[in-house]
Amino acid sequence: MLSENYAIACLAKITGRSYGAKYLGLYLILQTGRPIGAKETVVILHGIVCLKRLELNGRNGYSQFLNLTRMEKQGGPMKKELINQLHKQFDDIANVWSDSEVEFWYARDLPNMLGYVQWRNFLEVIDKAKTACENSGVNALNHFADVSKMVKIGSDAERQVDDIILTRYACYLIAQNGDPRKDQIAFAQSYFAIQTRKQEIIEERIQLQERLHARRKLRESEIELSKNIDERGVDDQGFGRIRYKGDAALFGGKSTLTMKSKLGVPETRPLADFLPTITITAKNLAAEITNHNVKQNDLQGEPSITDEHVQNNQGIRNVLVKRGIKPEELPPEEDLKKLERRVKSNEKRLIRSAELPKKLEEGKDE
Repeated sequence: MLSENYAIACLAKITGRSYGAKYLGLYLILQTGRPIGAKETVVILHGIVCLKRLELNGRNGYSQFLNLTRMEKQGGPMKKELINQLHKQFDDIANVWSDSEVEFWYARDLPNMLGYVQWRNFLEVIDKAKTACENSGVNALNHFADVSKMVKIGSDAERQVDDIILTRYACYLIAQNGDPRKDQIAFAQSYFAIQTRKQEIIEERIQLQERLHARRKLRESEIELSKNIDERGVDDQGFGRIRYKGDAALFGGKSTLTMKSKLGVPETRPLADFLPTITITAKNLAAEITNHNVKQNDLQGEPSITDEHVQNNQGIRNVLVKRGIKPEELPPEEDLKKLERRVKSNEKRLIRSAELPKKLEEGKDE
């Protein structure tokens, strides 16, 4: 476990202008899934983003900072061994309704699987999932059913407890209310989203979710950066120029338009919608650290903010290149807009096919 003094020392280094991009790049090494040293520094790096978002200031913020860093995901893409383990665990607690192909899970089997310690806390998540279900125009009773069952409390004794039958769609909504930085939640979001237990398809879905998540984070970072620099005398056109020069630094001198042409991206579409996850993550981290340093150092005007953003992108590029990764040479990925539409379409099919039988008999199949 990291000491507080060590965390503070690392934080002081990372927030220094001459160290920011250098240490930020360590995170990208970790994202490649290759072993590296100084892993503690990467954990501390995540805390910088947390500090910025929560605007923790002063000495009292460090205890919260340490807690946040320990909560951050400390690895790259989910490892295959972990996927195998989680896949088996979720399959083992699945049930199939008699005389049908409808799968369901008992709520009391899920808390530990999803990282919840107390049942009452998990019930709150279930209530949020029910609300989300109703808000989407779906009758929650078709996916959440209150039941009672007998459980053993000793060698020969039993007692009745309340439980809830959950369809695959209900479990999907519950997973969506969890923290995707936790491996079991990230896995559950993909496991319950598709109507198959084939592991290769689940793995593809996990990769898709990681890419969609990275794109959302980049979008949020760029919106925040736009707001920050607008308060510092930079208009929309200036913001566009800053992003343009940042891209050129990341892609080895190739402009945004050049990369669009190289990857076959329509001129009216964002380049990031066609980039692989690692490149999206690189752009996001550059924007995150620029956001932080713009505030931390009270940077004003387009020239100083441009220099900061270019420096951060160049630092990240240097780390990637040392690991044999040149962002401009990576192939394009499928259009994220199409993937998002596919996800929504799959969700609609999941809702229809996962409904519980109309006549639900309490205690059946227990």
